[in-house]
Amino acid sequence: MGDISEPRLVLPIVAAFSRYPEALAWGRQEAEAMWGPIALESDPFLLTETTYYDEEMGPGQRKQFWAFAPIRSPEELPAWKHQSNACEARYADLQQWPEARPLNLDPGYISEAKLVLATTKDRDHRIYLRDGIYAEVTLHYRRKAWTSWPWTYPDYQRAEYHAFLDRCRQYLREQLAR
Repeated sequence: MGDISEPRLVLPIVAAFSRYPEALAWGRQEAEAMWGPIALESDPFLLTETTYYDEEMGPGQRKQFWAFAPIRSPEELPAWKHQSNACEARYADLQQWPEARPLNLDPGYISEAKLVLATTKDRDHRIYLRDGIYAEVTLHYRRKAWTSWPWTYPDYQRAEYHAFLDRCRQYLREQLAR
C-alpha cells in the first residue's frame, strides 16, 4: 500500500486567445487580479491548426500563454476554470465586438511531468474533478521533451509552444527547489 501524501505544487497557466489584442490585454489584467502576477508570458501565436472557434470567435485568433508566479495546489484547478468562465462572460457582456465569444481563457497547470488543462466537456480521456469540471493531460514530459497523446490538440504539438512550456517547467523546478 502506498503512502498518502499531499500533491506537489504546480505552475498555474492560462492559454488565452482572441482575434482582438484589446481582449487579450483585458484578459491578462483580469487573470493577474485573480491569480497573481504573471511570471512568464509567451508571444502571441496565430492559431492556424483549426477553424473550430471561427463561428463563435471570428477568424484569425491569436493564442498567448501566461504562467503565474505563485505556484499552487493542483486541487484549485476547478475553481480556476469557474473563474475563467466568469471572466469570459463579463468580457462578452461588454459587447465591444460582434462575436458572441470574443475571448477564450483556458486555465491549467504545469507539473514537472505534464500539462493539464481544465474543461467542462467530458470525453473518454478526461477525468472528472468536481463542480462540473474535468481535467485532461494534454502533454506529458518524457525523455526531456514534451510529448503529445492521440487527443492532444494540434496547436499544442507546435515546437514554439513546447519551447515556452520548457521555460515554464524550468521556472516551476526553480520554485520547488526553494
